[in-house]
This record gives sequence, C-alpha cells and structure tokens, in this order.
Amino acid sequence: MPPSERSPEGTTAENRGRRLLRTLTFWLRPAFTLRVLGRFQRVAGFDRSMALASSALTALVPLVILGAAVLTSVGSYDIAHQLITRYGLTDEGAAAVDALFSPEQEQVDVSVLGVLFLAVSALSFTRALQRLFEQTWELRSLSVRNTRNGLGWLFSGACYMAISALIQSLPSESRAHLLSAAVELPVTAVFLVWTGVLLSARRIAWRDLIPFGVTGAVAIAVYSVGATLYLPHLFNTSAQRYGVVGAVFAMISALFAVMLCIVGASVMGREIRDELTRISHGERTPDDEVRRQWNDVVSQTRSRWRSVRRQVIRHHTDTPPDH
Repeated sequence: MPPSERSPEGTTAENRGRRLLRTLTFWLRPAFTLRVLGRFQRVAGFDRSMALASSALTALVPLVILGAAVLTSVGSYDIAHQLITRYGLTDEGAAAVDALFSPEQEQVDVSVLGVLFLAVSALSFTRALQRLFEQTWELRSLSVRNTRNGLGWLFSGACYMAISALIQSLPSESRAHLLSAAVELPVTAVFLVWTGVLLSARRIAWRDLIPFGVTGAVAIAVYSVGATLYLPHLFNTSAQRYGVVGAVFAMISALFAVMLCIVGASVMGREIRDELTRISHGERTPDDEVRRQWNDVVSQTRSRWRSVRRQVIRHHTDTPPDH
C-alpha cells in the first residue's frame, strides 16, 4: 500500500512497533555498551567491588557468626550445616565452615566493645554501599548524615537474609537449586530497589531503580547457580592449604563476585534508565542503528588490524637477517 493510502491507525501501530523495537534492542548497540563500560570505569568498578567485599567480610560475616551462635544456643537451626548442605561442601571445606560458624561454647559472651565494633563495621559497609549509589547517580555525598537509613537497611538486610535462608532450605538437587534461584529472584530485585531508595535517602525514585533491581537480581541468580558448581572446589582447595583461614579467603572471593554483580548492575541500571527516559521523550534513532554501529565497529577493527599487520610486516622486512 502506498504511504499516502495508509490509514492513521496503521501508521500509529507501525510507529508503536518501531518504538517497541528500539526499546527492546537499545542494549545491542555498541554505543550503549561503551557508555556502560565508561561509567563502570568512572566509579572504579573493580576497586569498588573489592572494597565492598572487604567491608562486608569485616562487618557482615561477624554478624552472621554471632547470629549463628545465638540461633544455635536457642534452637536447633545450624547455619554451618545449612551452608554445607546448600553448596555441597565436603572434606576440608566442610570442616572449615563448620569450625567457623559453629561455636563450641554453649553460651555466647558479647562485650559492649564488641557490639560497638560490629555496629561501626556494619555502618561502614552501608556507607560504602551508599557511596556507590551516590557516585553512580552523581548525587551529593551524605556520609554519616545518612546513618539512620543505614541502620534501617541493616534491619532490612537481616530480614532479607532470613527470607533467603528459608528459600535456600530447599533440597540440594540441581533442579531445586534452579527452583530456589527462580523463587529468590523477585525477592532480591525488591530488596535491591529498596536498598537504592533507602541508602540514597530517597533521592532516587524507586521507579528509576527498577532496571538496577532486575539486572542485579538476574546477575546474582546466575552467580548463585554457578556458585553451587565452583564454591565446593574453592572452599576445599583453600581449606586444604590454609585451614580455617582458607575458608575466609574463599568467602572474600565469593563476596567479591557478588559485589561485582551489584556494582555492574548499578552502572547498567543507570544507563538503562537514561536510555528508557530518552525513548519516552520521543528521541528517535535510525531503524538500522544497531547494524550501522556494529558495521562501524567491524570496519574500525579491520582497519586497526590491517595497520598492525603492516607494521609487523615492515618490521620483519627492515630487520636484517642474522649471519
């Protein structure tokens, strides 16, 4: 049908289809990938992930050990057994985790100084996570002025860990791992969105954090499934070499992977939100933009390869043979 004979309804449907196509394929464009990588570099993604993992190790792990001691003293819940069963740990890895999370004493003695140290360490972790959102979303730093929200997040985190523990108490078969990861995914997405809202002091709207929550939940779910295959080897090898300390080394490696998922999801979530905002404002892009950008990338790669190849050939030609 000629363009002049098309009905307005058909034109509107065609425009909606093109808009939907741009919405679903923007992440395929090299320009979007480069923006994500550029923002990841600006927030020092790898360094920040390691800093968050170290802070989590010194803050959240002692709280888990304390919680394990309390739960063991008041009931039959055994965190060490749950971790060993969940990730299929054996031999030295299982022994190290059992020694780390299963206190031998029947009573838990906690000093005031110890409680203060745990509180300061935990709030230090919340501020490190808070700085991630402030830098990713280019917000003014609140530092300790956001302590009340940090305490609220710690309580929310405890609730999330309790719900996650209940979900992960499913049987340890491979299908159950996939089922628990699928059930936990929406819970993780909601918790991540709430994390961004609370630690940003509600300066970021929850709607703007939905891409971050979904991306982070999917990344953590994929990592959780993969961890059931890799963590037993990691814990067993580290514990065999270093004993109980090896379990700590394995834990910081696992925490680094989780924090890398969160940092990467925060960066990608910000870029996705910006892209969706541009699309909602009616900014149009060429229909063949994805193909055109990839053609540019391929042509630039071929040009650089030919340049490098010519330099290598010239170097071999100019080098005199050895006699």
